[in-house]
Formats: sequence, C-alpha cells, structure tokens
Amino acid sequence: MRRQHWRVYALGGGLGHLTRAGALARAAVARGHAVDLLTNSPFAPGLPLESLLGPGATVHRLDARLDKAATVAAVTAWLGASTPDVLVVDTFPRGLAGELPGLLPTVRAPRVLVHRDLNPVYVERFDVARAVDAFDLLVVPGEDAPFAHHPRAVRTPPWLLLDADALLPREQARLRLGLEANGARPVVAVLGCGRPEEVVDARDTAGRLRAALGARADVRWLVPTAGDGAGAAGGLAVWPALAVLPGVDVLVGSGGYNTVREARATGTPLVAWARPRLYDRQALRLTDGERVTDAAELEARVASLLEAVLRAGAPGRPPTYVNGVHRAVDAIERVALSA
Repeated sequence: MRRQHWRVYALGGGLGHLTRAGALARAAVARGHAVDLLTNSPFAPGLPLESLLGPGATVHRLDARLDKAATVAAVTAWLGASTPDVLVVDTFPRGLAGELPGLLPTVRAPRVLVHRDLNPVYVERFDVARAVDAFDLLVVPGEDAPFAHHPRAVRTPPWLLLDADALLPREQARLRLGLEANGARPVVAVLGCGRPEEVVDARDTAGRLRAALGARADVRWLVPTAGDGAGAAGGLAVWPALAVLPGVDVLVGSGGYNTVREARATGTPLVAWARPRLYDRQALRLTDGERVTDAAELEARVASLLEAVLRAGAPGRPPTYVNGVHRAVDAIERVALSA
C-alpha cells in the first residue's frame, strides 16, 4: 500500500484525546503512513510523543491556554497547511470550539470521526447528528455511542496506546516504579493525569493510602511528567502508564476512557472516581465494583483488593489483549484509498 498522509485532530483537555489519537497515530506510522497530530493537551509539551509514535509522526502542540479565537485560528492554519489523504477527528464532530462545520468543506479529503460516548444534552443542544453526517466514516472504539448504528459506522475493540508485547515484564515494571524487581509487597499506583486539581487530589489520595496501608503495600503517585512541581512533590513521572501496569496490583484513577480500558485489558483491579465532565459520562463506563464515591470507600476497596492479591500471589504470566486500533487503521486506510 502506498504511503498515506493522515491529519489527526485531538483537541481536548487532560490526556484522554491525546492518548487515543496517539494510539491511532502509532499504529498508522507502523504501517508506513505519515501522521500530523494536533493536540492542546496541557501535558503534551513534556511528553516524548515523537519518539513513542515513530519517525513518521509530527506533533503540533497548541498552547492549552489559548482562547477560543486563537484556537480556531490555529486549527484553520493547521488544516490549510496541506491536503492530506484523510482527516481524523477525535470525539467532537463540531470541533472543540465549534469550528469544524465551517472548515470541513475546505478539506478535500475523506473525513473520519472517532465516535465514542457523548453527553446527550450536548448532542441535542448542538445538533451533533447534523455534524456527524459530514463524516465519511465513524469509528466506534470499543464502547457504545449515540450514533454507533449510523450506516457509515464501524465498531472496533477498545484502543490501547501499546500492544501487549510492548508492556514491561513485571520485574522491569517494578524497577521502573523504583521498587525491587522481586519484592514481595504489592503495588498500588495512583494516577494523576486529569485536571490540575485532580492531579493534586491524586497526590493526596496516595498520601492517605500510604498512611492507611503502612508496610502492607508500596504506593506510587504516577504523573505523566514531573512538570509544575509534581516531581518535587513526590510524583513519579511514568508515561505511558500502561507500560508498567504488569507491575501494578491495584490501580487508582478515574473513569476516563483510557484508564478504564487499560486496566481491563491488563487485568489490573481498578478503583476509580467518576469525575464530572462536560461531554464524557464516566459513571456509565465504570462497574459497581470499580466505582467509589468517597475517600473512606476508596481506602476500604483498595485494602480489600490487596488482600485478594496477597492470597492469589503475583500474576504468573504477562497480559494479552486485542488492540482495536489496528482494525481502525484498516478501516481508515480503505476510506482513504476509495477517495
């Protein structure tokens, strides 16, 4: 297959949009395609995205602090820089600032929407159904979505940033977490990768768990980068966190798409808050056994899961899973070729 030029629009806060788009870009680059990825994640400046995605990837990092007008101007310039073989938009068919309906007619290439769950209030208020019809393909990455039954929709298994064979073995993962490779104590990892106040909350949660668990477990507060004082405050910069999950016995985080899918793919017990979001509905993604509503419940759930881990012993083999991003690349390649 000839080399294709993809543009991937992944605007949105936190790490969710960037991680999902990065998974797609990494798989496309591995097939020999060139990918231009646009992100405004506040974490993007500190992440080694190009080295993870591969030599065919170019990452355009917008300042997360840009106002609406500046964001629209940056997106307009990015789209007009060249004509791709395909444009991929993550989650928001209207764009983060509502700019895409006016810009998409200028893009002379097939358009693909990565379509996942959206708040129905947003869908109704902004006539998302009309915006969705501007796309030639909807790829539904492993969870239900408002227009999952659209005639141009294709479902795939969940997307992961790394395939199973790219994860660190348990011993190496523990070393990456600053622990003895064959240490006996189980590991609790607390993820800090959402809004700034949620990163701080993850730090505080890790501190409470250390005090409550004592010598029964090693607790690590994981952050994507050591910026903004996270390293000095005790955060361990590990990205992507998926790589070290074979060395983690209990994961504490939120109900975001990537955290939940990574925990389930690797069989890592998850204890999670359903964080409030404008567009995403985290509570629907979490099971009753995963979701907690207060600090006391979280601590009790973690302690209970650790007891089960100690009874069962360390996992005997590395995780295996199907990464749906490869099926998504197949579908997008076909759309690009049909243009």
